Amino acid sequence: MISPRSVILCILDGWGESEERESNAIVLADTPNWDRFGETYPQTQLDASEQQVGLPAGQMGNSEVGHMNLGAGRQVLQDLPRIDAAVSENRVADIPALQNFVAALKCSGGAAHLLGLMSPGGVHSHQDHIAHIANLLSENDIPVVVHAFLDGRDTPPRSALAYMKEFQATAPRAQIGTVIGRYFAMDRDKNWQRVSQAYAAIAAGKGLLVESALEAIQKSYDRNESDEFVQPSVIDSYCGMRNGDGLLVTNFRADRIREILTVLLDPDFSEIAGRNLVKFAAAVGMTSYSKALDAFLTTLFPALQVKNVLGEVISASNLKQLRIAETEKYAHVTFFFNGGEERTFEGEDRILIPSPKVATYDLQPKMSAPELTDRLVAEIEKGAYDFIVVNFANPDMVGHTGVLEAAIEAIEAVDACLGRLETAVQAAGGVMIVTADHGNVEMMTDAETGQAHTAHTMNKVPVFVVGNVVREQELRSGSLADIAPTLLELLDIAQPEEMTGRSLIVRHGEARAAE
Repeated sequence: MISPRSVILCILDGWGESEERESNAIVLADTPNWDRFGETYPQTQLDASEQQVGLPAGQMGNSEVGHMNLGAGRQVLQDLPRIDAAVSENRVADIPALQNFVAALKCSGGAAHLLGLMSPGGVHSHQDHIAHIANLLSENDIPVVVHAFLDGRDTPPRSALAYMKEFQATAPRAQIGTVIGRYFAMDRDKNWQRVSQAYAAIAAGKGLLVESALEAIQKSYDRNESDEFVQPSVIDSYCGMRNGDGLLVTNFRADRIREILTVLLDPDFSEIAGRNLVKFAAAVGMTSYSKALDAFLTTLFPALQVKNVLGEVISASNLKQLRIAETEKYAHVTFFFNGGEERTFEGEDRILIPSPKVATYDLQPKMSAPELTDRLVAEIEKGAYDFIVVNFANPDMVGHTGVLEAAIEAIEAVDACLGRLETAVQAAGGVMIVTADHGNVEMMTDAETGQAHTAHTMNKVPVFVVGNVVREQELRSGSLADIAPTLLELLDIAQPEEMTGRSLIVRHGEARAAE
């Protein structure tokens, strides 16, 4: 095989494989380029969920996990099973950061504010973790106030009532202070007006007044709001945070908790006026959320270091690389793809294309894909980079809205972009691996409930290797961990021993069955 002049990894976020036609936006869309790929180029499917990507059995994949596995070239043990094990083995109480948190609040007499996504979705958090920690604090006679962010994306759109009842039964001594849809509390696109509403409820007790958490949810349903969009609601007995209180953040995924934490903790933050910062006796996070936030929070579960990820190996080979995505997935092609660390390797450049400022992406299904493709094609034509990672956010972000017609439009927009990229790659003598991080848009309706399906799926994801120099190659099946070794083979770079994945390319004389 002749080495290509440049290699591109094109990640279609939320594009899974399914033979079902009904509510499958990919099948229902007009995709001439995707269809041609299937007739022309080597292809296979990859596992992107459960143990194959470092998650527990039965747990769907997600963008963070997917990009970490894609970049690491190995199955990366994720935070969810790490924390699950600590909870089941009753080891959380022995963590020094939690013991220090308890000691500080016993000294100050303050309440512990638990902040996070109350959901069994397992993507950003798990409510079992929240209940376990709430009970540990209650056993130490520390008042517990929970700020419950509602899901509706990684869980059915109107499932929070049952989850809230379950939580209250499991952690009966915990007080629910606020109930807030993740649309407001877990923004990651600098929609500060939304975030300010969540902040006002959490910090000052200002929002829609209700008598109970269950009433907050039911009234939101009466207003035709699904869980994700529940307006910041304050239980009438909650008056806000006070100096000497403690903050404990229960989300383990970083990207969607950073903004609200920055507003709560960073004195230099200036996007929201009129803040009255609370002087916390202690503040701790389930994991590390960023270097900037590490200045304000200690960590219960420090990150496991992942050495010799793909970007690091390419940099050590003195090659140039580019990461490009729109805002919604920029952290994934940078922070998560680099092993969950905020580091930029020598020779690594980054381009951020702003995501459109709309309330929900079904209102603009193309998102910024055309602008992203314009810039990417220009960079391919310049020929300055040996390796490029690009993410198309549309399938996942529009898939999360549950609007089938918009999802079909999103798929068709991405398909048009793929055709443009194919032309540019062929002209440059390069190769492009097209794959996904997890499924989503291939199932837009829950067959059992009839509700819109807004969560990820456990379906496998596709892989195409696009380019003239690989047209006759054969691919074996595998998992996301096998993408990085495949890219290294295309780049003619030796695979480091830390990467336990295997190239998907079937070598001469190697039978598929033997794989």
